[in-house]
Amino acid sequence: MIPADTLRQITERFEFLEAAMSGGLDGQDIAVLAKEYADLKPVVAQIAAYQRLRKDLAEAEEMLGDPDMAELAREELPALKVALPEAEHALQLALLPKDSADARPAMIEIRPGTGGEEAALFAGDLLRMYQRFAEARGWKFDVLEEQMTELGGIKEVTAHVTGQDVFARLKFESGVHRVQRVPTTESGGRIHTSAATVAVLPEAEDVDIEIRNEDIRIDTMRSSGAGGQHVNTTDSAVRITHMPSGIVVTSSEKSQHRNREIAMQVLRTRLYDLERSRIDAERSEDRAAQVGSGDRSERIRTYNFPQGRMTDHRINLTLYKLDQVMQGDLDEVIDALTADAQARQLAAMEA
Repeated sequence: MIPADTLRQITERFEFLEAAMSGGLDGQDIAVLAKEYADLKPVVAQIAAYQRLRKDLAEAEEMLGDPDMAELAREELPALKVALPEAEHALQLALLPKDSADARPAMIEIRPGTGGEEAALFAGDLLRMYQRFAEARGWKFDVLEEQMTELGGIKEVTAHVTGQDVFARLKFESGVHRVQRVPTTESGGRIHTSAATVAVLPEAEDVDIEIRNEDIRIDTMRSSGAGGQHVNTTDSAVRITHMPSGIVVTSSEKSQHRNREIAMQVLRTRLYDLERSRIDAERSEDRAAQVGSGDRSERIRTYNFPQGRMTDHRINLTLYKLDQVMQGDLDEVIDALTADAQARQLAAMEA
């Protein structure tokens, strides 16, 4: 059972925030308080529902001793006894520590792995899958940097996704995605296995990461790309090297000024992800058990085209609707991954 003191403290804090916001504060304070207020509002609603059910159950049990009300109480009790543990579980989930990055926009980086041109084509398929998923949710999906092969595959792509709870929904996509299918270039009809890596990084804010001018080197170079992609006759492409970490980012749009903005945005996001990973590692020696660690070293999912199935190996979930998945229908697998992560958090808290 959740301690009553904990619930009371949360409710009191919410009431304080409500009063403070209506009292009038300066812009910075009101923004901070509004964020905390918005985070607590659904939690307080779950607390109220849980406490109301407990009260209704206690009153129904008390009514059993009243001959005039006993029959009504017997009718109500079964439903109340079912609803109360469900409400308590929902409240436990609401009380779980939130990832501070969940509400942020995200960068998606996709690169082909083993498998040559087929891997590059599959990387392109993954990019379109995430584009369609974003469109269905009303998110904005911008490709910042894209290098393509002669056959239309992708050597490397970076996309920026903005909308509601973007990182929360996409963070479990980080890892190695494996595909099994007959390539269009395969004349013998043999099934090939190839792979692509996906990295989903929460976007950093200016206050998160300080990048000193003396720590970076900015080079300009001539834009280039297969099939005329981003070809430009001026030296507009920008490469930024962060010397302390060794991270290198490039941007090849036509505007050099815009390229500097994009490259710095990507660099800041990668450094923020590096810092989050460092903190995660300090919190837990067992990185594999760290919820939301974003470990990209292991194969997480297989897309088997001949069998029309997608299998997520982390939770042993297999869906026989590969066509829909590739069209961006990812909610079922993302919901299952989110539920699994929440269950692990609950188990860790109860241990």
